[in-house]
Order: sequence, then structure tokens, then C-alpha cells
Amino acid sequence: MVQEQIIGRGIGDARVIAAMRKISRHLFVDPGLVNRAYDDSALPIGDKQTLSQPYIAARMTEALRLTGMEKVLELGTGSGYQTALLAELCFNVFSVEKLRALSRNARTLLDRLGYQNIALHVGDGTIGWSEHAPYNAIIVTAGAPNVPKPLLDQLSVGGRLVIPIGAEQAQILIRVSRTRSSFKEEQLGECKFVKLLGKYGWRD
Repeated sequence: MVQEQIIGRGIGDARVIAAMRKISRHLFVDPGLVNRAYDDSALPIGDKQTLSQPYIAARMTEALRLTGMEKVLELGTGSGYQTALLAELCFNVFSVEKLRALSRNARTLLDRLGYQNIALHVGDGTIGWSEHAPYNAIIVTAGAPNVPKPLLDQLSVGGRLVIPIGAEQAQILIRVSRTRSSFKEEQLGECKFVKLLGKYGWRD
């Protein structure tokens, strides 16, 4: 998976590649889908949610430009795979999941794997997690119609926000960088995610 789907498609961050090699992706999928865990595709994890395609997970992670000292906010804990990747690459991860059952299952698995730098919260991710702001990086693993304003407010100066933006069926992955006076937006390519539901996202 790493050689063909990650390195072979242009991911060059050595730390991201090492984290992808280390984490056993099959632990984060439904037992009935273990034989597809390393496929080049997104996989269902229940409750109409998905585990992102390996390349997309790597692409988004690389786009955060993590050095190891950051405090990161993740929206969409899901099964915890992306959360584990972040935990390997930054100082602290604060992850918000809308669905309690997914958050509970992710907590059990992440604890079993020994991660001690992850805090999980059940709630509306579109409003962020203000108690621990500001964040050096924010990653959103669901598609939104626009960038939720609370996330911009919770991003530190010099921080990066990576989020899919667009219609319900297709989005553009963008990176927003905060300067002292403004926000800079870059397009990173096309993608397709489940909807980001919440006050500043889609209304189901």
C-alpha cells in the first residue's frame, strides 16, 4: 500500500510515510472488510461514515506540514485511523466526532494501541473545540459547503487548516493558512467525502 499508493503517487514527507508504514490499517476497519483494508479506496465504517482512501489520508496529513510539536484539531474521529496518524506526527491531537458509538469504539482501540496524546470529544465538529484553542493545525475529514468560521477563529497564526469544500457529491481539498492579517487559501485537488453535518456544515 505505502509503496504503490503513497510514495508512488507523490507523497514525499518521510515522517508521514513512516507513520503509514507503522499503523496497521486493518485494525481500523470492520472485521468483514479486513481483506480490503489496504485497497486504494474508502471503506464504510458504519453509520453512513467512511474510512478515507489511504492516499487521501496521506495527502491531507502531508498538507498540514507537521513537525512534531503541534497541537492538532481533527474533525471526524471515525474509526480512529487518521487520529492515530496524527498522534504519530504531532504533540497532541484533539478529535471531535458527532457519533458517540464511533468515538467510543475509537477510544477503545486507540487506548489498546497505547496512544496517550489523544483527547476525544463527542459533539458538533463544525464549532470546533474552543476549550483547547488555538490549534497549530486543523484537519476536517468530511466535506463542507464552506469553511466553518469557528475553525478559522481557532486556528493559530501560522497554522494550517485542511478541509474538503464544495457540493454534497464532490469537493475540492483546500489548505487555509493563517497570517497575522489574513487567510491564504490553496487548492490541493479534487476529492469526495461524506457530508460534514452541523451548525456550520450541512443540515441532514
